[in-house]
Amino acid sequence: MAPPARCATEPSELGLAERLRAIDEGNGCEVPNPWRVLTLANVNFSQPATLNCGMANPLNDWLQDVVQPAAQRRFSESVVSIDVVASYSCRARNNKRGGKMSEHGYGNAIDIAAFTLESGRKITVLDGWRGSSDERGFLQLVRQEACNDFMTVLGPGSDRHHRDHIHLDLQNRRSGQHYCS
Repeated sequence: MAPPARCATEPSELGLAERLRAIDEGNGCEVPNPWRVLTLANVNFSQPATLNCGMANPLNDWLQDVVQPAAQRRFSESVVSIDVVASYSCRARNNKRGGKMSEHGYGNAIDIAAFTLESGRKITVLDGWRGSSDERGFLQLVRQEACNDFMTVLGPGSDRHHRDHIHLDLQNRRSGQHYCS
């Protein structure tokens, strides 16, 4: 089932974003209030992310309140862009045929593979997870703190599908519990 179409603040008020027409592919993939997001919290996206309206607020908050302070602490500079490797995509979890629908199929998830700093230095999840102490500390902190804003947070160590990126989503669980691995 698609997530609710409402959001606290429209993405266009948080950054560079434009409203899209509702997506309904007729096979379970639907996004009632999709947005094409290019920038949030003064952080550019490497490619436009198609997200449901509800994803924009926590993503903006996480970038502003977690990612930027962590980058300042570890590198004494700001993050200027993130490498978005997936947003809306009509598919099953982990692309497994016949599997449960991925939160990407609702525009309810984003995958981030790297963070680029003002100096041009790129901190990739794949290399940084085992990189310098500052890279490791930064990536571990932003992943851990994402658990406060998102219902599911996956990354290196979760499974083989998430070794090179951080997956963030707002999957609605009956228990209301967060899943951070």
